[in-house]
Amino acid sequence: MDASLSPRVARIDATHPDGQYGAIAKLFHWTTVLLIAVALPVGFVIGHVKDESKMAFYAIHESAGLTILFVAILRLAWRQLSPPPALPDHVPALMRRVAAGVHHALYAVLILQPILGFLATNAWGFPLQGETAYLGFINLPKYMEANEWLAGWLQTFHTIVAWTLLGLLSAHIGGALFHHVLRRDGTLLRML
Repeated sequence: MDASLSPRVARIDATHPDGQYGAIAKLFHWTTVLLIAVALPVGFVIGHVKDESKMAFYAIHESAGLTILFVAILRLAWRQLSPPPALPDHVPALMRRVAAGVHHALYAVLILQPILGFLATNAWGFPLQGETAYLGFINLPKYMEANEWLAGWLQTFHTIVAWTLLGLLSAHIGGALFHHVLRRDGTLLRML
């Protein structure tokens, strides 16, 4: 089979000399970026909100977080149906391993973090119902009674994973900029 016809190297053009992700993969990626841009900062400021608007912050944070979970799962399923383009040969083996590690860790965190948050919310005794319903109108079932000890542990892990996500995002964005600005290759353009 001609290598240029392989789905892993297809979609090469003058703007994308190293290939590019398909439209659906790009949609998943940029939707995730927008959701993280909402969920992460709102999550970091919730603890500082002391008035009646606090529940609105929770509603936004929790809805964005659960949507990230659903999008991440759909993204992984889509990757099975439409594998991403292979990294070009000019990317050194060490960079390939680091990129793969960061991508795998990002997927793991994008799935784990919303689950921890959902469990913590329920353990605190605040299921996603009423004013904190998913997307503002979908009441999710309460599945456990409040358990302050468990809630504290889940919240601690949720916070640790949030900082981990911030570090992984920094590595991911830094890597993309490194390729685009210093190496001047088409790696960043694959997702544009």
